[in-house]
Amino acid sequence: MHEVFVTGGTGYIGSRLIVALVARGHRVRALARAGSAAKLPAGCEPVVGDALAAATYAADVAPADTFVQLVGVPHPSPAKAAQFRAIDLVSALAGIGAASQAGIRHFVYVSVAQPAPVMRAYLAVRAEAEAALRASGVNATILRPWYVLGPGHWWPHALVPGYRLAEAFPPTRELALRLGLVTVAQMVSALVAAVENPASGVRIVDVPAIRAGRG
Repeated sequence: MHEVFVTGGTGYIGSRLIVALVARGHRVRALARAGSAAKLPAGCEPVVGDALAAATYAADVAPADTFVQLVGVPHPSPAKAAQFRAIDLVSALAGIGAASQAGIRHFVYVSVAQPAPVMRAYLAVRAEAEAALRASGVNATILRPWYVLGPGHWWPHALVPGYRLAEAFPPTRELALRLGLVTVAQMVSALVAAVENPASGVRIVDVPAIRAGRG
């Protein structure tokens, strides 16, 4: 059993991850604003605080051994560049700081596939957060999906036939696999695997590994 602290627990991936972790016997505490704590899944312990301000929750991270950082702007697009820096980056840096202060042994971070020809502001922010995580010295697993399919996120399904062709064609195979689509169920499985198999140093989990449920 792991003691897991989750930020972004009311979100698209976080809410499903908490359910999966609790079902597998892990003890989960999840950060939420005062008005959102009731939205957290049953079975976890709410911690009231602001994901953008480590001082509001850092003292409540211990005795967790694993920190899962899932805060991010929903439905990323190039138009949200300022939000990426104000929310995704600030919350990631706050999480890394809080985890370091609490002596966390394993940090799990959902980044994004890199490099990629689009969404440059989003990629830059995630890369900056990855660099800060490496500099912290905390053991870390970094998952790099591109687009996560699931309820409310189905439109890229129309691209699946094109992806299959690109993956079968040697000149485009590597790019198609690196920027491939994953499902929310695959993401949750990979995150659970990451929690249950802590990294030593920094481990990168790319799209093919996420599809295989490896963390």
